Amino acid sequence: MTTATTAEPTIAEYSPQQRAFAAVRILFGFAWLINTALQLSPAYRAHFLGTFSADWVSGQPAWVMTYGHWMASVVTGIGPNLVAWITIVLDVLLAVSLISGLFLPFFAYVGVFYNLWLWSTVGGFGGPYTQGATDPGTAIIYALVFVFVISSRSWDCWSLAGTRHGRLSPAAMHTARILFGLLWAFDAFWKWQPFFLHNAVTYLQQALPGEPAWIAAYITFFITIINAVGPFLFGVFAALAESVIALFLLIGGKQLRWIIPVGIAYSFGVWTTAEGWGAPYLPGSTANKGDVLGTTNIYIFAFLFLAAWVYFRPHKVK
Repeated sequence: MTTATTAEPTIAEYSPQQRAFAAVRILFGFAWLINTALQLSPAYRAHFLGTFSADWVSGQPAWVMTYGHWMASVVTGIGPNLVAWITIVLDVLLAVSLISGLFLPFFAYVGVFYNLWLWSTVGGFGGPYTQGATDPGTAIIYALVFVFVISSRSWDCWSLAGTRHGRLSPAAMHTARILFGLLWAFDAFWKWQPFFLHNAVTYLQQALPGEPAWIAAYITFFITIINAVGPFLFGVFAALAESVIALFLLIGGKQLRWIIPVGIAYSFGVWTTAEGWGAPYLPGSTANKGDVLGTTNIYIFAFLFLAAWVYFRPHKVK
């Protein structure tokens, strides 16, 4: 009499796509681990409540200011130091879950809502969206990468959870892709604004203060090239590049195969220049210069999830 086996697949039995999804998930987990280490500075806890002022800086809508003051009062009632420690502990749990696969997708859903909360408070909803705005902020892309963690079922491989393996949902991956495309479209909209087109090089110049000598030299090299080519032409190039990336992410299909490496290269370029490799990592700071690795480098993780989906699929992308 033959009995069914419930043994977990061996490494060789996992598909290349499952292994690729798992690898990206684990890399994202190590990014979270680094963020957690940066937040262990006492300055992070000391300045935590003050970061909520992002919701009421000049230019924010009245409803955002009202929300920000209300949320700050809630944190004050609980205790800013305690809430800051809660975020640190949560970051540890998210990192461990991503690396080990334990308690996923539960913690991935937590990661989505946690980052949306950060985006709405210390991130000021990415605003104010006034002259000089270029993107919707930092935490929103972290939330979207957690959506990719869920959509790709990245815990199916290299996980300590021993969960039952399921079938990848193309609809879920398409939804994540479209959300990513909309994020790029929002970025592109701000790049087409006259202020950015005429002042694009200043975003690189603003990244220089406090940088290590080698990063400052790296950024200065690109500033020299941009000034030689023409800052306005560079601004048009950036706006056009982001528009093309957004367009092909939204329409999907065969174009994904070549837009993914373009998106990765462009994102890396922005992170290492305008964001200064995420440095300097100043204690108690937030966003690009402080307690996280940066913004545009996290876009790369989303592209890597798409790369695992597109390049390792056993059939054509529809």
